[in-house]
Amino acid sequence: METKTSILDVELIRSEFPILSRKVNGQPLVYLDNGATSQKPLSVISAISKYYTYQNSNIHRGIHTLSQEATTAYEEARTTVQQFINAEHTHEVIFTSGTTGSINLIASVFGKKHLKEGDEIIISTMEHHSNIVPWQMICEEKGAILKVVPINDKGEFLMSEYENLLSDKTKLVAITHVSNTLGTINPAKEIIAKAHQKGALVLIDGAQAVPHTKVDVQELDCDFYAFSGHKMFGPTGVGILYGKEDLLNNLPPYQGGGDMIKTVTFEKTTYNELPHKFEAGTPNIVGGIGLAAAIDYINKIGIDKIEAYEHELLTYATEQIKQVEGVQIIGEAEKKASVLSFVVEGTHPTDIGTIIDKLGIAIRTGHHCTEPLMNRFNIPGTARATFSFYNTFNEVDIFINALKRAIKMLL
Repeated sequence: METKTSILDVELIRSEFPILSRKVNGQPLVYLDNGATSQKPLSVISAISKYYTYQNSNIHRGIHTLSQEATTAYEEARTTVQQFINAEHTHEVIFTSGTTGSINLIASVFGKKHLKEGDEIIISTMEHHSNIVPWQMICEEKGAILKVVPINDKGEFLMSEYENLLSDKTKLVAITHVSNTLGTINPAKEIIAKAHQKGALVLIDGAQAVPHTKVDVQELDCDFYAFSGHKMFGPTGVGILYGKEDLLNNLPPYQGGGDMIKTVTFEKTTYNELPHKFEAGTPNIVGGIGLAAAIDYINKIGIDKIEAYEHELLTYATEQIKQVEGVQIIGEAEKKASVLSFVVEGTHPTDIGTIIDKLGIAIRTGHHCTEPLMNRFNIPGTARATFSFYNTFNEVDIFINALKRAIKMLL
């Protein structure tokens, strides 16, 4: 039975997401794959359409009206992001292709300038591949050492083990704010403070945090923070790297090309100032504008209300799934975001996902780009339902009933 809540007008919200009214396999769509990508409200779709219909032009290079309008819209988007994460300066906000692009940028430029043989980088067991592989690559190139913080059986970051790994050799710590597979909310502020005591820098992967909870980069005191537009109701192919001004100024450019230069001769190139030093070539202009529209939409609803409502959804879904025989939840951290990852004894996650897709329900199955984490729990993968503020308690009921039906068919 659907639980009533007064936190959000969910039916009104759902009416602003056109895709939620469609049917899949003859059934109303129940979209529970928000951890992979979120759906887009009409305001974001409209902002993208408006740009291509009326403003399409390259930016930073033209004196004509369209170029000036496009440049203004793009740079206003940067300001919107700055205010949303409370960065001190707009030029600390770098547009990238997404979280993966942001992490690779820092791994490359930080590694080139500051990493040497014997230095150490720390990550955790629960990291997404995009926060593992770039560090492996730069460590291999530089002869540095990658160290991994273990987790407990509930999927929680082990702070005491982390403290033991930190040393004078630690140059950078790269940790997820919220696990995409477990939903674990890591104590980012404490992790950052302990790294700083050892003189290490910290990059936070915020892809799964920014859509669900308030992020204040100054309060966290993180050195770098990365996130993606498409997971927070914006377009694909755009993301953000936040970095402290002095750190970004002291790092070399990531790529060469237009807009990241002041002057070019065959003898020498002078690089541009922040943020343009890290934004070579024509950027994803409409992506930035669409991301700003998504942030405006989040702000209209209220991130605190979003977090509270999603917590209610997760609590209800957890209670319901625990009553399903044979189900084991993977990730039961005390502090957790709206991720429900599970396995069913005697079944494969892909079979579960395939059957309930026939009933119109979209979940994710597999290793979720966290293979080392799957190895930690000695499983091939999980089925994962991830909730957003446009999901309903009734959809949870539909999902649970479909899961029971799938299990009955498979066992």
